[in-house]
Amino acid sequence: MTERNISADSPEKRAAGIAASRMVESGMVVGLGTGSTVAYTIKELGRRVREEGLEILGVVTSYQSEMLAIEAGIPLANLAQHPELDIAIDGADQIDSKLYAIKGGGAAHTREKIVSASARRFLVVADESKTSIQLDKAVPVEVLPFAKTLVIKKIKELGGKPELRLGLRKDGPVITDNGNFVLDVNLGVINDPEGLALKLSSIPGVVEHGIFSNVDELYIGKKDGSVEIVRK
Repeated sequence: MTERNISADSPEKRAAGIAASRMVESGMVVGLGTGSTVAYTIKELGRRVREEGLEILGVVTSYQSEMLAIEAGIPLANLAQHPELDIAIDGADQIDSKLYAIKGGGAAHTREKIVSASARRFLVVADESKTSIQLDKAVPVEVLPFAKTLVIKKIKELGGKPELRLGLRKDGPVITDNGNFVLDVNLGVINDPEGLALKLSSIPGVVEHGIFSNVDELYIGKKDGSVEIVRK
């Protein structure tokens, strides 16, 4: 399966993904995120399952991560079977100096947030390009199709500029694994991620937004193959 946004091997992403995978031990139930960096984590965990006898269960956040985990040979479970996870590992579209993150480039942020909130420990893997002093990228917001017009109106009242995410190889909007639309909301520099998160969550019809405030550790892959670890 071709991972999103991987056109060539990335030493930075590989280093971060593999470093985080070393935090996984036998007996753990592991949340497996979505995206090009955590794909390296999933592949490495699969290698350890096959070659080292690592015994884990994976709980996936998207169709993409499910297919990658199956290909890697990782046994899968779900939150109904294991409502509390030992660890969750995921990527980020941007993460600031206080470990607030924006996620949802792959339109999987609702399930990613549920899985990460179910874990005792949440790790984010990223390359240096994803780090920033403050968040300023567009925030993905998953919305019920029925509520799209209302949500757009309310977001504009907050000063945001929402755009409906359209499919690249299909006519019409991107549809999430939950059957909903995604709005990409430009809000400029986000000085108060917690406050903005509360305002977005209060809008009727918003399923989930892409601001994450529960990151425990950040693994930053460098071009030389080294990894910087930042903890809360």
